[in-house]
Amino acid sequence: MSFTYEYPRPALCVDIIVLLKTLNQTFILLIQRKHQPFQNCWALPGGFIEMNETLEQSALRELNEETGIKINSLIQFATYGNPGRDPRGRTVSVVYYTLLVKKIEVKAGDDASKAKWFSISEMPPLAFDHNKIIGDFLKTQSVKQ
Repeated sequence: MSFTYEYPRPALCVDIIVLLKTLNQTFILLIQRKHQPFQNCWALPGGFIEMNETLEQSALRELNEETGIKINSLIQFATYGNPGRDPRGRTVSVVYYTLLVKKIEVKAGDDASKAKWFSISEMPPLAFDHNKIIGDFLKTQSVKQ
């Protein structure tokens, strides 16, 4: 069965917050974007979903492709979809997260030129609306900076 839509549809994306908590500090995993928009800017790992994936499968795949991290599950945090959040067009992103207790070595791949752990108190400027996403997450999760 084929569907014909009368109205335009936004693209659906996932973004992933990966935090590492140590005794003294909390770190967040960011990727440096290889392509436009925001080429060379830092961002959360993530990307567009594939048509045959669940949202969580898409998030797990994007996390693995961009950072080399392979884990079994993520927790859904929130959804962001304000117009203008992506200069390529209307997107809606479902944000997932995981909290790690042990540092995992990361290796950039796919759309990421670099992957790196940053202290959440010393993050670089971020692409898209990722500053807002991380800020909202830190407020609701009571994460120590």
